[in-house]
Amino acid sequence: MTSNPLNPSNGDDTPKDPLTEMLQNLMGGKGMENFDPSELAKAAGLPDDPNLLAQMFSQVQAMMSAPSEGPVNWTLAHDNARRVAAGTSDPSVSAQQSRDVDEALRLAELWLDPVTDLPATGLIGKAWSRAEWVEATLGTWKRLTEPVANSIANALSSAMTEQMPEEMKSMMGGASSMLQNMGGAIFGMQLGQAIGALSKDVVSSTDIGVPLADLEMALLPANVAAFGEGLSLPENDIRLFLAVREAAHARLFVQVPWLRGHLLGAIEAYARGIHIDTSRIEELARDLDPSNPEGIQEALSQGVFMPQRTPAQEQALEKLETALALVEGWVDELTAAATENVLPSAGALRETVRRRRATGGPAEHAFASLVGLELRPRRLRDAATLWATLKDERGIEGRDAIWHHPDLLPTAEDLDDPKGFSSRRKLAEASDSEVDDALQKLLSGGFDDTSAEEGGAPDTGDAAKDSGDAGGKDDDGETGHPKN
Repeated sequence: MTSNPLNPSNGDDTPKDPLTEMLQNLMGGKGMENFDPSELAKAAGLPDDPNLLAQMFSQVQAMMSAPSEGPVNWTLAHDNARRVAAGTSDPSVSAQQSRDVDEALRLAELWLDPVTDLPATGLIGKAWSRAEWVEATLGTWKRLTEPVANSIANALSSAMTEQMPEEMKSMMGGASSMLQNMGGAIFGMQLGQAIGALSKDVVSSTDIGVPLADLEMALLPANVAAFGEGLSLPENDIRLFLAVREAAHARLFVQVPWLRGHLLGAIEAYARGIHIDTSRIEELARDLDPSNPEGIQEALSQGVFMPQRTPAQEQALEKLETALALVEGWVDELTAAATENVLPSAGALRETVRRRRATGGPAEHAFASLVGLELRPRRLRDAATLWATLKDERGIEGRDAIWHHPDLLPTAEDLDDPKGFSSRRKLAEASDSEVDDALQKLLSGGFDDTSAEEGGAPDTGDAAKDSGDAGGKDDDGETGHPKN
């Protein structure tokens, strides 16, 4: 019997299409038998609600045939993030909530004026729903995650291509494009899930220390209320304290214009350099059993898609974590100074926020698992101590002058030893001054005059001396003949 190259035989004279055969190989030889999408979705960290899953997979199916604009299906990411944000309830912001937030942020600006040299921003404070936070920040999420998505998509594509038999590669045709779209759709769903979950945790536009929305100052009233649950503190105190933090972040990012690009650029540089271990993905594809969601969950939890850090990546990560800590430490120190005499609960709220930022919430951990990057200031307390020390040594103006240029920023070594920062900086400045002096001497030709280095006096000096002896000024500064 002659086999059809476009429909190869599986050995029992039953024709099989190449896509089905490839899926069987990827599914551990079991194909799609007993395949439960809800179990697989649960293992992959997606919601397990059947109705929601049906909508999502229907949308994926429709989009798999559409051309992809890149490694991530951003339409699907956006829609899923909005869906998750409104999963429980996301009521529109009321007029009263808008007034409360506006008043809190205006008062926060007044409280910050005496404790920082950076001027107020003039931004209008806003109250956002969770869906509005998603809309305002999705562009930045796209910028931060695309390099990671590119690396993962390339790794997955390489793994599938390498595993595919040679005779199948020429027969895939449009199926390879469909698989690429499927990968972008799955990543988009997972990213939308993570962003939507974060929308339920964040209390402001800068809550994770990165300016996700450029030139904005906003609070999320629903999440501020959730933050205060169980604290037994006045709602107004909580809102004011969080408003001061938001206003401090806004001052820093608006009045230090290079800082936002510095942080986002550091994240992008880290993401562009990641390396995905394709051998681990190939191993997962060989052993994947769709009827065993626990096994899939275990494989994914072991970081199959997590980037493998190189020494260069470790250095980039240290710089990024230091920059995040410096931002959060400065905001922490200013917020404490601005509220300590006006909010009785300021001390307790400061400690609550510190612990929350240091540990991160479930949504933040989910995002970290997806893109391989944790946006948490691990050294917030060390950075706050450094800024307090600089204020004592240099005053408010001297402390805030550190933000004038990225080259002036403290390093990880300075976080280890805050009190030694100024002495190290003096040594560095002295060294720079010596280099400048040597450069100026070189440009003026001073290094060409070697006679002085060798101890000899130039002829012009002798001539000047003779001239001085003849009629110039003597040692007493008088003209005429030498004294008798």
